[in-house]
Amino acid sequence: MRILAIDVGTGTQDIMVYDDEKELENSIKIVLPSPHLYISQQVREIENDLYFTGEIMGGGKIKKTLQEHMEKGYKVVMEELPAKTIRDKLSQVEAIGIEIASLDKEYKDFTKIALGDINITKLSEFLLGYDLEFDFDEIAIAVQDHGYNENMGDRDFRFEKFREKLSEPIKPEEFAFKGNVPDYYTRMKAVERSVENEGIEIKPLLMDTKFASITGMCYDDDAEKLNSFIAIDIGNGHTTAASIENGKIQGIFEHHTSSLTPESLENYLKRLAEGIITNEEVYNDHGHGAHVINPISKIEKVIVTGPKRELIEKTNLDWHHACPGGDVMMTGTVGLIKALGEYNV
Repeated sequence: MRILAIDVGTGTQDIMVYDDEKELENSIKIVLPSPHLYISQQVREIENDLYFTGEIMGGGKIKKTLQEHMEKGYKVVMEELPAKTIRDKLSQVEAIGIEIASLDKEYKDFTKIALGDINITKLSEFLLGYDLEFDFDEIAIAVQDHGYNENMGDRDFRFEKFREKLSEPIKPEEFAFKGNVPDYYTRMKAVERSVENEGIEIKPLLMDTKFASITGMCYDDDAEKLNSFIAIDIGNGHTTAASIENGKIQGIFEHHTSSLTPESLENYLKRLAEGIITNEEVYNDHGHGAHVINPISKIEKVIVTGPKRELIEKTNLDWHHACPGGDVMMTGTVGLIKALGEYNV
């Protein structure tokens, strides 16, 4: 069984080519800049009007880069799907000066750029350039997707769907989708379409980056020895933690990393473990929210990953940096591979 796992984060996209006939540690691993970073760099190097095709993707720095491009006097035109990278409501995209493409106009003198989180064809060319086999039985991809509901803000909607999924304790792997991605997860649906449009017949497994990471942390050597612990991903933008007992998530909370201090983080994690954290206290602190089913017996250890994980080192908690498969950068990809096991792949 050969699996291509891709975890698209804010800073990097982490890629693992897994072969179950080899040790996990001997998998091919690639760490590249996130797509929004190299697309933003591409925009900065172009002195011309721009026309965007492609798909919805993680926006990151793209909005700011396009605004800077327009300030130079250039036009920016986007087709409807890629325009939703900026905002889901196209009227809000137009409000910042971006034109939505019209079938009645020609844009032949514009420089064209295709948006998308995934370009497997480009990746295949890279691997084949090193005489590496590019043939897979399964593909698993993680992106962060807040979901979209025109009647509800991102923070509220994201946690409403978490609460629906976590109506009872479940394994982190169960947050994955295989052929059943809901339409409201617009970024995951875009990834599905991208894979299909590249002529790939494999239906990919899709997962939110945070739950891919939490899943991967559970397969760290230290974590596998624990019964009651907290897994936390401290990312560039968001921090997501799950209290876990008997291999199942008992509660979660999510906040903006920039809003956390070592003291507040420690307090939140203790309250999460005790089962007394509330959605209101996190939301009113400008975080995303919290949802708890049960307290856990104790915090045997905090398993941590993410580029801002040094924040946990300033707390009084007993912590361990997750390193599944011997690589801190592959936590999400290991989680994706383990999630495929839930589908008996």
